[in-house]
Amino acid sequence: MTDISQPYHPSPSAGRPDDRQADTTDFGFRDVPLREKKSLVRNVFDSVASKYDIMNDVMSLGIHRAWKKIFVTELAPHPDLSLLDLAGGTGDISFGWLRGGGGPAILSDINVSMLTVGRNRALERGLVSGLNFIAVDAEAIPLADNSVDRVSIAFGLRNCTDKLQVLREARRILRPGGRFLCLEFSRVQVAAFAPVYDAWSFHVLPRMGAAIAGDRESYQYLAESIRMFPDQETLADMMREAGLERVSYQNLSGGIAAIHSGWKI
Repeated sequence: MTDISQPYHPSPSAGRPDDRQADTTDFGFRDVPLREKKSLVRNVFDSVASKYDIMNDVMSLGIHRAWKKIFVTELAPHPDLSLLDLAGGTGDISFGWLRGGGGPAILSDINVSMLTVGRNRALERGLVSGLNFIAVDAEAIPLADNSVDRVSIAFGLRNCTDKLQVLREARRILRPGGRFLCLEFSRVQVAAFAPVYDAWSFHVLPRMGAAIAGDRESYQYLAESIRMFPDQETLADMMREAGLERVSYQNLSGGIAAIHSGWKI
């Protein structure tokens, strides 16, 4: 297994937004200096890592498990295919891939605390064979061009500073005929449900974060980051801009989440 004690540090020019004039970006509903977002996000996940899986169940009422099963099915695990799981955190997607009969997998995350939880879970479940771990910035992936068959990112893209760069990196490392899949919270499509969803996100979740994880602010950020993330069509357009083809998406639970798919042709 790969040593995860230190994260991969990209070169100073890697992962910069396309708009070179921009010097701020969103951190939830706040504008923060561009250079500070990664450390702020890292602090959030350092704080929530040990309670992350419990809070996922609470935040989604357990529905995230069904979403991830659909997502892994879309990845179509096969022994001859390899997977890079970006922002893989505590390992659910990598584990599902291996259990589904997938080939070699790399569980990666920029946050060492999250990755450590994922490695410990893999050891507990006896899922270390064929699974490697690497702490990496998804905006500057230290893998060769055309080196993997599948790239996945589940509930991680919204926390990246330069999302378009992540998409470009995913395409770069995919082999021709390879597929990129993203599972992420998205824009609710049922208007009547929106007020209920907002109340849950901005009033209930932060209180639960305080009660269960002892951290209200991190869960406030998580709720805000969902609202700042591009909607379904915007993300699809970004994927096309990054060079991915045959881009499509499917809504889950009325658009609370969505799975986006793109291919390297």
